Amino acid sequence: MQLVGVAVKFVNQTMSIYQDFGLEPIINASGAVTRLGGSPMPAAVLDAFRDAAAEWVPLEQMQAAASRKIAHHTGTEAGLVAAGAAAALTLGTAAILAGHDLRRIESLPHCDGFPNQFLIAREQRSGYDHAIRAAGARFVEVGFNEIVAGAGGRRTEPWEYEAAVTEQTAGIVYVFAPDSKPDLAAVVEVARRHNLPVLVDAAGELPPRSNLKDIAATGADLVAFSGGKSIRGPQSTGILCGRKALISSAAIQMLDMDDHFELWDPPANLIDRSQLKGIPRHGIGRGSKVSKESIVALLTALELFASGAYDADLPRYHSNLTTIQDALADAKADCRILTPAHKEMWPLLEIRPDCSALGRSALEICRSLRTGSPPIYVSHGRLHAGALIINPTCIHDESISRLAERLKAELC
Repeated sequence: MQLVGVAVKFVNQTMSIYQDFGLEPIINASGAVTRLGGSPMPAAVLDAFRDAAAEWVPLEQMQAAASRKIAHHTGTEAGLVAAGAAAALTLGTAAILAGHDLRRIESLPHCDGFPNQFLIAREQRSGYDHAIRAAGARFVEVGFNEIVAGAGGRRTEPWEYEAAVTEQTAGIVYVFAPDSKPDLAAVVEVARRHNLPVLVDAAGELPPRSNLKDIAATGADLVAFSGGKSIRGPQSTGILCGRKALISSAAIQMLDMDDHFELWDPPANLIDRSQLKGIPRHGIGRGSKVSKESIVALLTALELFASGAYDADLPRYHSNLTTIQDALADAKADCRILTPAHKEMWPLLEIRPDCSALGRSALEICRSLRTGSPPIYVSHGRLHAGALIINPTCIHDESISRLAERLKAELC
């Protein structure tokens, strides 16, 4: 556990490198979000990154070693480290579309002459699915978002997927969340009847740790996780895991393929060379390449996450939020700590400003926090409901008092 907190102490004892670029470091009270740089990497992860930079290995061998580790922790046949969960989704889509067909690999994202339609529940569409469309996929939406529309109480149902299957259907995309409907297992059952692969977007669905295995255990063919959020690996890493044949296709569409077929000897647990009549050119996933340092660091973080090492931080998170809540006792705001639904999740502090008394909206307060010094970024996901959310996972202990002071100045 000592390894988890050391990195924070190291950062706070040194001059910020960002000042060399004319930037003022922020207090990140929003959590491990991409736009703010992801999660804090433990000291063991930073050490692994630095050590991996000192030597060289062929990346297909490094990815093959990663595949074994990822397969162990996810209960799948194989795995791949990608440049983030979005990259994992692009690679997974490309694998489903092209397999080991050299012509298809070469032609992506153009899919003339072969199926490229993916079924997806209309209510599961988001801007993130651009990563899937980028590989050449075309969505066919099923179901209706009747609850949001105020037009009914039903969610997407399994029969709607089945009714939409045609000769142009290449696969099914499922966005996993605790309340996703229909259940993933029911969608997989439909897919099996039509020999269609299922690609699952589970980018932010860790913790609980059990999701590492439980999602794939439904029979889903490919699952994508973020490596730079709860796992606490490098921000630009992600995991794609699932069926070996699909991981093999994803790997050859990402790796540097500038080699001679006669010399190329990739590890069999990662790439099935027997399925190829030649070595493909660089694939559509080439822009999703991952460095050896990032792969080693991600695997080190995955070991820590899977072992439960990060659970020891939860009492500290609660204590820090309590300190902030106490400091705001006289503020013109209602403050309460939100207890997580799962024991592995962290608490949050919800702040609801009395906008009438303050003469400002929650959005205006949020903007003021960002433009002050030091800049403070709180979670803005509930601004529409008039609430500011404090996520403790990326706040250094030494910054708690300063954060409390800034909040008090805005809310009193």
